[in-house]
Amino acid sequence: QMQLVESGGGSVKSGGSLRLSCAASNYIGSTYSWYCMGWFRQIQGKEREGVAFIDSAGITSHAESVKDRFTISRDNEKATLYLEMTSLKPEDTAMYYCAACATERTSGSGSTCSDCSDWGQGTQVTVSS
Repeated sequence: QMQLVESGGGSVKSGGSLRLSCAASNYIGSTYSWYCMGWFRQIQGKEREGVAFIDSAGITSHAESVKDRFTISRDNEKATLYLEMTSLKPEDTAMYYCAACATERTSGSGSTCSDCSDWGQGTQVTVSS
């Protein structure tokens, strides 16, 4: 039942930066902080892939392809998820989605989310050379 709305996408040149936001609403009480939150992207012709995750304790993980360039964060008081993207590359061009997930688990590289039932509508990121 939670609603998510992404914003901040756009068209940039290689090496540019964008900050994506995902605002949550229509959740019960203070339950936003319970969710494991994730950013996903879907590149044309490819399956949707996880980009970065942040669990209820604030532990993060980032896909190897974006490590050291993208940073996921959350502000539970504002019920907002962020993705800071720097040093953007053409291969980062995709539709980016945020999701709220019921399950979190640890791994060697951090924490990942699964059972993601609530999704935003997506925001397009286009990186040109």
